[in-house]
Amino acid sequence: MSETVEEKPETVVEATEEVVEATEEVVEAKPQQPTKAKVVDKWGIAHIFSSYNNTIIHITDLTGAETVSISSGGHHVNADRYESSPFAAMKAANVVTESAKTKGFTGLHIRVRAVGGVGSRVPGPGAQAAIRALARGGFKIGKIDDVTPIPHDTTRKKGGKRGRRV
Repeated sequence: MSETVEEKPETVVEATEEVVEATEEVVEAKPQQPTKAKVVDKWGIAHIFSSYNNTIIHITDLTGAETVSISSGGHHVNADRYESSPFAAMKAANVVTESAKTKGFTGLHIRVRAVGGVGSRVPGPGAQAAIRALARGGFKIGKIDDVTPIPHDTTRKKGGKRGRRV
């Protein structure tokens, strides 16, 4: 009986050695699969200044310090009266979109600004068209903020004490 007990461990050891050798061969023969790189979103900030005279679109990085691209409605139309139009804002947004895409940006936070202060606190007609054009350009849109400056101490309107005399 003791002889059979001694023989079994030896056969088990031999069998495990063969399995280990076989698995080593399989591991060596298996080709390595290329790992897929993670797609990292690169975000920027689109500063849109929209008045009743012009629309300016300025894309920066997240800190706001480095300019990626800038364009205005006045670059794309001939007449001064069309600078603030939705068409001019769309053209400016398309130019800025192409430039930002080539630099690897995939998402944008949008900051809309009107004249503010003693002027109009309502963005001009080009603001909404510019936002739509940026969204259609393929960017992910993060948050949309209104950053129109509003005075807290009621600054004085121009024109003097008696107002504008016509």
